[in-house]
Amino acid sequence: MTRTFDEALDEAEVALEEGDLDLALRAVDEALASKRDDLHALELKGHVLAELGEYARADAVFERLLAREPRNLSVLVAAADVKIREPWDDGSLVETGLALLDRAAPLAKDDELMQAEIAFLQGLAFNHLGEFDEALKRFEKAVSLEPEHGEAQLERAISLFEHARLQEAKKAFERVMRDWPDEPWSYHYLGLIAERRKEDAEVWFAKARERAPEEFPNTQHLSDEEFDAATRAAIDALPAHAKPHLENVIIDVEPLPSDDDLNEGLSPTILGVFQGTPVDERLSLHAEHHQTARIVLFQKNLERFARNREELLEEIRITVLHEVGHLLGLDEDELAERGLD
Repeated sequence: MTRTFDEALDEAEVALEEGDLDLALRAVDEALASKRDDLHALELKGHVLAELGEYARADAVFERLLAREPRNLSVLVAAADVKIREPWDDGSLVETGLALLDRAAPLAKDDELMQAEIAFLQGLAFNHLGEFDEALKRFEKAVSLEPEHGEAQLERAISLFEHARLQEAKKAFERVMRDWPDEPWSYHYLGLIAERRKEDAEVWFAKARERAPEEFPNTQHLSDEEFDAATRAAIDALPAHAKPHLENVIIDVEPLPSDDDLNEGLSPTILGVFQGTPVDERLSLHAEHHQTARIVLFQKNLERFARNREELLEEIRITVLHEVGHLLGLDEDELAERGLD
């Protein structure tokens, strides 16, 4: 028996709400088979595809809707959401998403919930673009407008952590843990904070792993000797033209970035750092340009970054290459072009 358009669309909406994305997609496609240009059905399909992670297909649906409804608030915000959440290696998509949100903002002046969503997405976009101070401002705005916006509360907490405002971040993650107890990232970050304080961190990491075992596998550990051997192997594998520049460079391994490092603006989860004057910026008459430079690898961050031993050894190699790249004068964009970001 053939269902009506409304019956199929209702099933798609319920399935999306319940997280049955495959059923939601089948049902919305069934609805569109009878009304292929229905705006609500198309918007729903875009949302389902985005939830499935099929951002290119979702983007195509929302572009089609924008062509028909260029001042539709929900379409503008949904289209921006897809562009901002697509893989981060395309800054132009994020910029386009921000432009869509700028168009949406005046239309949301009487809708605080939509204003909160716009601010939240702007925060995500600024994070992707490396504008972290601006991102935090937008997350603060989002949670002030809608305190029950769980994603915004979590992203605000993460942003506070990245700004090394650890006591504020702890309180923010504790709120996320209390209000959204199934969210694994709050436990993970509480573990990171506890680790920096030399408290029992594993109890927090275990809770994160319990809720999302694939996202948080058991941490890989290397002995000091094994880590040193992996670092030496990474140095030995450097291109021949880079090795002479290491003659006046110390390569150190530390467990975590120090408080001084964080005060300098480093992320608490950074994998490594180059400290000194890059080769291409050194002037012969400036003695400070020729002082011993330093590359530091942060062992605990590297170990937690990897899902298995092979990934850990590879990440040590990439991090050494990345920091040697900074020694040679390459910036982050140039390193990314070489796959060393």
